[in-house]
Amino acid sequence: MTNSNTAAAMSDTTSQMSGEPIWRILTGFGIFALGVFLCGAVGYYDPQDPSLNAATGNDVSNLFGMTGAVVADLANQILGWGGMLGAFLVFAAGLKRMLLIGKPSASNWGLGFLSVLAASTCLASWPIPNSWVLATSLGGMTGDFLFGLARLPFAALRVPYPDVVAGVAAAILSFFLLTRAANLENRDLTRLSRLFFRNVGKLLALLLLPLGPVGRWISRNMVAGVEKLKSSVSGLVGGLFNRERDDYPYVRGAITPDADDDYGYFDYSKSQREAEQAEAPREADTKPETKAQPEAPRTQRRQRRETPKAPRVNKAGLPSLDLLVTPPARTGTVDEHLLLERAEHLMRILNEFGVKGRITQVRPGPVVTLFELEPAPGVKSSRVIALADDVARSMSAISARIAVVPGKNAIGIELPNKSRETVYLRTLLESPSFNDGKQNLPMALGEDIGGEPVCADLAKMPHLLIAGTTGSGKSVGINAMILSLMYKLPPEKCRFIMVDPKMLELSIYEGIPHLLSPVVIDPKKAVTALKWAVREMESRYEMMSKAGVRNLAGFNEKVEELKRTGGRLTKEVQTGFEADTGRPVYETEEIPLEQVPNIVIVIDEMADLMMVAGKEIEACIQRLAQMARAAGIHLITATQRPSVDVITGTIKANFPTRISYMVSSKIDSRTILNEQGAEQLLGMGDLLYMASGGKIKRLHGPFVSDEEVGQIVEFLKSTGEPDYQTDITEEPDEDPFGGGGGGGSPVMDAMLGGNEEADLLQQAIQIVVRDKRASTSYVQRRLKIGYNRAASLIEQMEDMGVISAPNHAGKREILRKAPGEED
Repeated sequence: MTNSNTAAAMSDTTSQMSGEPIWRILTGFGIFALGVFLCGAVGYYDPQDPSLNAATGNDVSNLFGMTGAVVADLANQILGWGGMLGAFLVFAAGLKRMLLIGKPSASNWGLGFLSVLAASTCLASWPIPNSWVLATSLGGMTGDFLFGLARLPFAALRVPYPDVVAGVAAAILSFFLLTRAANLENRDLTRLSRLFFRNVGKLLALLLLPLGPVGRWISRNMVAGVEKLKSSVSGLVGGLFNRERDDYPYVRGAITPDADDDYGYFDYSKSQREAEQAEAPREADTKPETKAQPEAPRTQRRQRRETPKAPRVNKAGLPSLDLLVTPPARTGTVDEHLLLERAEHLMRILNEFGVKGRITQVRPGPVVTLFELEPAPGVKSSRVIALADDVARSMSAISARIAVVPGKNAIGIELPNKSRETVYLRTLLESPSFNDGKQNLPMALGEDIGGEPVCADLAKMPHLLIAGTTGSGKSVGINAMILSLMYKLPPEKCRFIMVDPKMLELSIYEGIPHLLSPVVIDPKKAVTALKWAVREMESRYEMMSKAGVRNLAGFNEKVEELKRTGGRLTKEVQTGFEADTGRPVYETEEIPLEQVPNIVIVIDEMADLMMVAGKEIEACIQRLAQMARAAGIHLITATQRPSVDVITGTIKANFPTRISYMVSSKIDSRTILNEQGAEQLLGMGDLLYMASGGKIKRLHGPFVSDEEVGQIVEFLKSTGEPDYQTDITEEPDEDPFGGGGGGGSPVMDAMLGGNEEADLLQQAIQIVVRDKRASTSYVQRRLKIGYNRAASLIEQMEDMGVISAPNHAGKREILRKAPGEED
């Protein structure tokens, strides 16, 4: 355990003690003192001491004098040897109360008292030794009376040996009640039973060894029998005493441990569990190999399955994992006592705010710890969620996130750890979930609360919307997503269009072979690039329609099939019109049998683009988000300011998959995720991931440094030159009188209003040329439009040479003649 964790445990204990009423400590000390007196008095019992039942003239030998002798005589007369058990229970209860261990419960006292009575009943069935001088049995008067009642039903049923059966039943009942009072659990009882039978078997084997070969044969069979009995009794004891702790506000056994019970009660990270198992291998590993090999232990099977293959650089030029920093080994252990104290402290705080319930599960992770609260009936979850800031303040935490756990009657309370671990990108790229080959466009998103790697398929998202303030880890997360794709897909399978208005975050990727165009930093060219993506999407849809496939993956498979069979793939292209009839002329053009790559468009800052060309950007993104999935075009957009004017309802509706890093307010959190909680994140890669189903999961994003990104970029540059397409950022040629504001796509023209603007401009030209009046107010009145729009039309006509610039008086000349007018 590290010093920081020790200090945290001490600080938590101190805070707990300062918050406890002093009367509990004082009463606990009084009960503890009473227990010491009872243990000393009963332990030093001597029948020859003077007491209420024996008026002897002997000196008192009891440790506590005459009072101790009287108390000891009464305890033995009433409870027999069971009085010693009762004295010890008083001692343990006082010590526990004085040290503020657990939650006070009156039921424990009742269970302990019943356990003493059951023990006295069992002792009453024992044979009385010669040293026992009292008139009662070993169970005292109480034991005699209860034993007489206990044996009656067995005698009436004519059970053989009713005294023995009644005594055994009383012993089991006493043990059961004692475990309830002492808060022992299934795990503890199973360990005790295994330890008992293990030692009994070894002892019997040693005693039989002197008998020679016969003794060894008997010992081998006896040990095997004892092992079977151990397993049976362990399961019986565990099932008999498996319960939930009602006196504590949490359940330590909420998480099922492994078969060998080598772990703690908490579901901590898999890497830590494997590290502990590696240090303590099981006995099955040491068996000789002469016989058939037994099934490997679960830990070894998991380690073999999770061992990544050595990274290789194939002809496609995929980078090696050696370019990434090797993460340090995680050696941190889970302090169960500290977690239990935090759970108790949290439950007390919730009780102070009037929230009743119990904590059923504690799940520590690399960054935060999740406490699952099962609220009492009638407690509203919204009331508990609203206490996030108060819980964080009371727990001395930076922040606290409270949300309903989907699919369970529980509310999750996430509190940051005293010391957080860093999640590295290399760890995720080596994980089985990233290398299982089931994902077409795998992206490493991070680790969940339990430390398990989480990867997602961009092809299934199919677009991703990201929000986060400065310093939240958003840019590092985008770099990790981009590098994840580059580690899996060569340029022939995945190409990028990167838009970086800030000119800082994505410019480092300039020159890699995955790029379709240089990194776009001009917002106006970004609009052009998005229009090109729309045209490319429509072209791919036409191509897939001709090939008879439904998506890009099917088209690529069709291409491979035609290459094997020697087939052809053609499409009809319009080349012009017939001079006589005006009918369109088509030519058959052969489609190259080449693999069509996926295109990932990464936009680093949406707010800048929306300020420059909001309507055009929104129309393009809407068009791509609605239809580009089947064409293999995917969007990753990010913004620092997730306000409604940036993430509009249209954009939000078409991005079902979203990621929110830390944001500044609850309003921003609701804008991006439809619920609050992102404002309570810790920053530095802490995020909330909402999949397309609407379920929100907390992840911790991976860290990748600028040096690592630079090394990978340099490696990719060394594998080949980029093949840029110059038409991506260039506007297509348009007819100034014919419109086409959408960049050549009829659908985009309609969405952006290009045809409407062109028709309106033609009407304005006709009005001005015919009426010989070129003023903004006249065009406004005739076309019934706004002043700004009319002024824009006047400026366009001036640029086109229809009218002249205004003179000193503000009047303009008409430079174009009306149809039929003589020069």
